[in-house]
Amino acid sequence: MTAMTLEAINKSFGKVQVLHDISLEVDEGEFVVFVGPSGCGKSTLLRVIAGLEDASSGDIHIAGEKVNLTPPSKRGIAMVFQSYALYPHLNVRGNMTLALKQEKQPKAVLDERVAKACQMLDLEDYLDRYPSELSGGQRQRVAIGRAIVRQPKLFLFDEPLSNLDAALRVNTRIEIANLHKALDTSMIYVTHDQTEAMTLADKIVVMKDGRVEQIGSPMELYNNPANKFVAGFLGSPAMNFLPGALVGDANHHTVGVRPENLFLSDTGVIEATVHLVEELGGDTNVVAMAGDQPVTVRLFGQHPFEQGQPLQLGFNAEQAFYFDGDGQRVT
Repeated sequence: MTAMTLEAINKSFGKVQVLHDISLEVDEGEFVVFVGPSGCGKSTLLRVIAGLEDASSGDIHIAGEKVNLTPPSKRGIAMVFQSYALYPHLNVRGNMTLALKQEKQPKAVLDERVAKACQMLDLEDYLDRYPSELSGGQRQRVAIGRAIVRQPKLFLFDEPLSNLDAALRVNTRIEIANLHKALDTSMIYVTHDQTEAMTLADKIVVMKDGRVEQIGSPMELYNNPANKFVAGFLGSPAMNFLPGALVGDANHHTVGVRPENLFLSDTGVIEATVHLVEELGGDTNVVAMAGDQPVTVRLFGQHPFEQGQPLQLGFNAEQAFYFDGDGQRVT
């Protein structure tokens, strides 16, 4: 069964159109990530799905029902915000049960759902604490728990890890992945972090300027990007883009090569000079200059390069990507 369907969604604020003809299906139990740079429209699209913004045109179906005119509280969704949005005067238990109390659920239901959510999120010892007495990671877990107890048809996450430090982001990302497996409920997750998108998603929706650039699994998009934007956005370090041409084609093209597909070679076609070395322990990223073009090489292990050291780099043509003047993939 399809958990959610978007049909030709458009959204304008006055004369400014921010979403352009977006159609999408989310399957039952699927984890879908909207990813793209700031201002691409991903959070606006999430708010339209939630009912916090009205679509200018197009239809939204959740669990087979058209919900364009349905208020947010009746759509069967639960949303987790970047800012946690916890009530400071309520303790953890109070924050998690507030929506259920408003629905007039019996106390036995409240206790059962809160106990289950707290066990999943390791919050049993914090039920009587207030938000001011919790760390950022604990507050985010409370916000997720508040969503879980509602038993929604669809979870919506709006950049939930942005306020956490790097180590805590990794831990919480793992918790969200495990939570998805345990609940087997459809989730839509918004982020600008391509690492989060690649590691969490069953399906990624790449957005730019209010439009969908490409939809697919993480490895489909990584290995077969439709255009230069998708190719450059997914992958860390980012893909290198170099001027080039195809044999038998007089037009100039851009050649894309991922950093891990470049290698040191005495017969390499790219002559460059070391500009910066990022020593990561297990890997080394070398940023070199090929004329005025920066090129990043990702090498396994430790390499003691010096700034200004000349390099010759090669790559296998079958591992390269080729884009036309409009940035569309040609081969």
